Amino acid sequence: MPAAATPRSTHRQVLAMAGPIILTNISVPLLGAVDTAVVGHLPEAYYIGAVAIGAMLFTYIYHLFNCLRMGTTGPTAQARGAGDYAEARAIIGRALLLAGAIGGTLVALQLPVIGFAFWVIDASPQVERHAREYFLIRVWSMPAVLGIYAIVGWYYGLRDARTPLLVQVVTNAFNIGLDFLFVFGFGWGVAGVAVASVIAQYTGLLLGLVCVWRSFCMLPAGGVRGHLLDRARLARMLSINGDIVLRTLCVVSVLGFFMAKSAELGDVTLAANQVLHNFLVFTSFGLDGFAHAAEAILGEAAGRRDREAFRRGMRVVFLWAAIVALLALLVYALAGRGIIALLTGIAEVRASAADYLPWAVLMPLVSVWAYTYDGVYLAATRTTIMRNTVIVAFLAFLAVLYTLMPLMGNVGLWAAVATFLGFRGLLLHLYFPRVLRAI
Repeated sequence: MPAAATPRSTHRQVLAMAGPIILTNISVPLLGAVDTAVVGHLPEAYYIGAVAIGAMLFTYIYHLFNCLRMGTTGPTAQARGAGDYAEARAIIGRALLLAGAIGGTLVALQLPVIGFAFWVIDASPQVERHAREYFLIRVWSMPAVLGIYAIVGWYYGLRDARTPLLVQVVTNAFNIGLDFLFVFGFGWGVAGVAVASVIAQYTGLLLGLVCVWRSFCMLPAGGVRGHLLDRARLARMLSINGDIVLRTLCVVSVLGFFMAKSAELGDVTLAANQVLHNFLVFTSFGLDGFAHAAEAILGEAAGRRDREAFRRGMRVVFLWAAIVALLALLVYALAGRGIIALLTGIAEVRASAADYLPWAVLMPLVSVWAYTYDGVYLAATRTTIMRNTVIVAFLAFLAVLYTLMPLMGNVGLWAAVATFLGFRGLLLHLYFPRVLRAI
């Protein structure tokens, strides 16, 4: 962003970035909703529960290592802002090497991981059997998923939101088509959903690598030659990613507790909470579009040490994120029951989900501040504060969970999630003046 950018041009830049990113992000929970809908129209609730538990395990792992996206965007944007395109090229190489190493390690550890998961989660025998089958197939997609994360983060740092949209839409469209073929055409059930994911993710990785190769040739010259294995820059990348991993560990642990405690409340409540969880995921991925735009646009301002551009971009990002949160609230309030009906045909699951729908309706206004501030902090690469504040919010979540859930059941569980999201946003807001002074 040029230093002389006007407020109007800042609005245009934010929307130009956020629009394709929101479409990219929404395609991810759309896939999860299709997975739920495909098995939700099989005859038993435990099919939904199995995909809920299996998908939760992958969400836990993939989000834990989403540092490969989050830790790539900010440094790439700062390198672009400083005109150091040689370093921008080196960043994607380092990120892909890290993705391959982490993905390969997780594939090798698949049996201990699934064993530990079902030691922690108290699910019914039918849910455990199908979820175990789902996990042991889908685990082979991990290197591809993490590689795509690195590629998407790099393109966001270059302020290119269209290439990630292409990669994600092709990947998820392929996945959705294979879902229907394998489940309804071949009768593979839950295993078919997992096989579809593996094939689609490697297809997406291949497309992403082709796009990266083309972009390498088109980037301008600038900066000293970027060394792929430069020790100091590798250490910085690992430090940033380490903070993000610890921060994300707390975030995905909330999801883990949510699904594990839902399973303790029975298959119907587990299925209902999985249906409503799709509302939360759509909200988070939509609002993350503005967080990602903040990482790219504010990251460039941070690279130039332009505090006024950083402040101006932040105001615009928060304005549009708040508008989207309000729109999501209205959609869920007006169409929530219809969305539940699309996701499951099981009457008792529909009824249970409708009882707790107001929590999903209110969650966009509770969560918008945490999601958007995440992008601001990542743009400034102030990941240590992110890590510390989310740990405090996670402790507050546990306190509410173990106080209210024994008394109020599923209401206490939802109240704990709302506490976590709201407290995160509040703490990040309170610490923000420190971040701005460092720009």
